[in-house]
Amino acid sequence: MAVAEAMIAHYNAQDADAYVALMTDDACEAGYRGDVLRNGKEGVRAGLKSMFAEFPGNHAEILSGHMLGEHVVLHERVSRSADAEPFEVMSIYSFKGDKVSRVEFVR
Repeated sequence: MAVAEAMIAHYNAQDADAYVALMTDDACEAGYRGDVLRNGKEGVRAGLKSMFAEFPGNHAEILSGHMLGEHVVLHERVSRSADAEPFEVMSIYSFKGDKVSRVEFVR
């Protein structure tokens, strides 16, 4: 669970490089059981940098977290800016060893 929580801390610091350092080279981010949004470590890095540029006030708050085997599920509240309505998301982190291989988002 510590790795997923560290990823959220890097996300909140808008540090895409530190975020992807905790991922496998072939990692991806995807919709739950759906299309891949960002493919590979470099795709995730580029996507995050673009999102951070668009939403400089972006912030995720962990509401709760659970670990089962090689999976961590975080319930998060995300705010894009002070003016935007926050939204909630469930993020499912899958691991290969000590690195994240896939993150799926349920919204």
